[in-house]
Amino acid sequence: MTDTVAPIDSLPPLDVEAATQAYRTILQITGSVEPRIAEAIRSELTDQRNSLKLIASENYASIPTLLTMGNWLSDKYAEGTIGHRFYAGCQNVDTVESVAAEHARALFGAEYAYAQPHSGIDANLTAFWAILAHRVEQPALAELGKKNVNELDEDAWETLRKTFGEQRMLGMSLDAGGHLTHGFRPNISGKMFHQRSYGTDPETQLLDYDKVAAMAKEFKPLVLIAGYSAYPRRVNFAKMREIADSVGATFMVDMAHFAGLVAGKVFTGDEDPVPHAHVVTTTTHKSLRGPRGGLVLATEEYAPSVDRGCPLVLGGPLSNMMAAKAVALAEARTADFRTYAQQVADNAKSFAESLSRRGAKLVTGGTDNHLVLLDVSGFGLTGRQGESALLDAGVVTNRNAVPNDPNGAWYTSGVRLGTPALTSRGFGPDDFDAVADMIVDVLSNTTPVTASTGKPGKAKYTLAEGVAEKTKARSAELLEANPLYPGLEL
Repeated sequence: MTDTVAPIDSLPPLDVEAATQAYRTILQITGSVEPRIAEAIRSELTDQRNSLKLIASENYASIPTLLTMGNWLSDKYAEGTIGHRFYAGCQNVDTVESVAAEHARALFGAEYAYAQPHSGIDANLTAFWAILAHRVEQPALAELGKKNVNELDEDAWETLRKTFGEQRMLGMSLDAGGHLTHGFRPNISGKMFHQRSYGTDPETQLLDYDKVAAMAKEFKPLVLIAGYSAYPRRVNFAKMREIADSVGATFMVDMAHFAGLVAGKVFTGDEDPVPHAHVVTTTTHKSLRGPRGGLVLATEEYAPSVDRGCPLVLGGPLSNMMAAKAVALAEARTADFRTYAQQVADNAKSFAESLSRRGAKLVTGGTDNHLVLLDVSGFGLTGRQGESALLDAGVVTNRNAVPNDPNGAWYTSGVRLGTPALTSRGFGPDDFDAVADMIVDVLSNTTPVTASTGKPGKAKYTLAEGVAEKTKARSAELLEANPLYPGLEL
């Protein structure tokens, strides 16, 4: 596919006065119908401005991206694909989807891009079924001399359905840092496929490619998935592709968490998944700093199957969100975004070092991407206790399992920390050093409370008096020095 979009060196500065007036008008109109909603929107901005957001999967979209979401494209049904819709009058949606796809291909160097998925899970479902269609359905139809499944009689269709259900997936385990859509049994992915998980080395907590290769050779999956939501290291996607090829598997990468580092050219060569994978999925928020939504990138070979996302698993696309994706992807093609992406990685490394100096125990001993996984068992806490105590002090994180976690996926033993959001506010290494000091101070002053059964509690805790107030005061200074949407006054 040929791209027509020109390179983007920079974008004009935001007119903050115009943005302020726009939001005041929007909230005034919203409030005239339902004032509680307008107030909740105002309160959310206040809350985000006044908290240290360290959730690795969250960020702050730009004002242009946010404003693009609220428009009358929302009122148009456009099921189908560009130029081939099931509804009339979709010419403007065709433009929006084409621009989003063009920016995605140019940004990531992909042969094909599909901008319709509503979320990361939708993107993964689209990818899974596209792979099944390409690898299972199409060969079966060709063998039977049929063009599509509607031409199959009931017996042939039942045979094909059973064949779909016999396929295998190999993905990273949840406690090693994988995502629930990579074959976790309570998730649809774990029900669609016969699934096995690869973990990390018990000593180093790093991926062992030889063990992944041995497992793939023994299990022979149709799909090998790489990617993570809580693994604090980079992945060699060239090696993973070699493993997939050695067993005839389709190689899929879920880069939802680190797409911004790929877009910003922090991950290149063997660490860039796009040149090595057959199919790549991502969200457009998180480190990519766009609207909530998903993308699928693929080689030309898989493009026709991915293009069937609707009606395969998706309904009508959210055209207003595709427009916002196009804006965010254009922003990500600038030099400013590349500077931002590098700062995200630099801040994460500095943050990890600051935590380690203060005695915190980190999974893998550090990071070389955008996230840090803190094992709070060293403080005598569960992840849920650590997460809650930090929230009491105005530090927003999320609990997360660590490798071979004795507390399971609900209480956990870890707290996941990410740098994308605060980096968007302008935080640098010195700021993250101060944040590390606050985190260790809070956790060191948190005491687990014994449950009524006499056993150690996994959720209850006490935070020493005055610690929350002291932490909030310290964080307020950092937040004031690095304001969120500066100049925007509602």
